[in-house]
Amino acid sequence: MLSQNQFIHHVYFWLENPTNTADHAALLAGLNKLSAVSTIQAFHIGVPASTNRGVIDASYHFSLLTIFATQADQDAYQIDPMHLAFVDTCKHLWKKVIVYDSIGVD
Repeated sequence: MLSQNQFIHHVYFWLENPTNTADHAALLAGLNKLSAVSTIQAFHIGVPASTNRGVIDASYHFSLLTIFATQADQDAYQIDPMHLAFVDTCKHLWKKVIVYDSIGVD
């Protein structure tokens, strides 16, 4: 069970060239490297599930879910050299990124 204090950082990626298998593999490899960032408590890389309901947006190509103990830990992640290297080496692979950050509610 997640605690109310944890910080959830969910990122959705749309590839620039979604049919390019090399780009697909490169982004996946880059995302996997992020799991080594010390402030991340939990980590999940996903692709759209095969669900089909009107409220589902399955237009993205990858999602990255990271869970941090605190917002300060997530702030540290944003400037962590591994995260900065990921952005620098992979940013050419995506055409769109959307981030949803959330914290618990009492």
